[in-house]
Amino acid sequence: MESRTDKNSYTILFAIGMVVVVGGILAFLASSLKPAITQNEKIEKQQNILYALGINNNEGNSATFVDAKLAPEEFKKNVTEQMVLTFKDGAIVKKQTRQEYMDETSQEPYLIDVKKQQNLQKTEGTRLLPLFIGKNEDGKTLYVAPIRGKGLWDAIWGYVAVDEDMVVQGAYFDHKGETPGLGANIKQTYFMDDFKGEHLLNDAGVFKGITVAKGNADPKNDDKTDYEVDAIAGATITGDGVTAMIKKDLGLYVPYFKTLKK
Repeated sequence: MESRTDKNSYTILFAIGMVVVVGGILAFLASSLKPAITQNEKIEKQQNILYALGINNNEGNSATFVDAKLAPEEFKKNVTEQMVLTFKDGAIVKKQTRQEYMDETSQEPYLIDVKKQQNLQKTEGTRLLPLFIGKNEDGKTLYVAPIRGKGLWDAIWGYVAVDEDMVVQGAYFDHKGETPGLGANIKQTYFMDDFKGEHLLNDAGVFKGITVAKGNADPKNDDKTDYEVDAIAGATITGDGVTAMIKKDLGLYVPYFKTLKK
């Protein structure tokens, strides 16, 4: 009997078969690669935190992390504590050390999903605030906080290191899809380095944040108490996103830093 392959039924069955086969291959690849992807994400977060502490391999304007193979050991050596603060109704209502948090959740504090915590704050009025305590290359104790916001096209995020007076000592910013040569330049060293030395609090201890200012009267960034850094030309909306996430997220840590002065 002649086999007909030009019938609609054959085409449909062939398409279904291909979908099943390709779907199975993709599912297998996703399952096989998941451990490697998860490990790479962990290392990247460690590198981000280390970068904010000033531990990196920078050359020129490009941000260069410590080698991925060295990151876990450098993280263990330089990050001396990982605090988890519970923020609720404008106050820090609970403080946990790394060990206390891991005993409760079996998760490293640096793996806390900031986006999920931001959503929890919107829906339930409470969130967890990770805070990484370490030392820079000069031996000074610094506190690194993760922040997250919205750029022109998609998510932007960062890690900001401050001292006990909430003076910025280092910062790392990144993005998911900002415009190359414009908003994407938030991860260039010339922009990130401008934040070093900037004060987040005024003399009265009131949180002011830092504004990425277009037409800033201090283009060389010599004034570290004006609560401003110079904007990137052509990247106003991305800069506004950096301003917003600094003011929104870092401001939540102020009650903790006030306890350091008691």
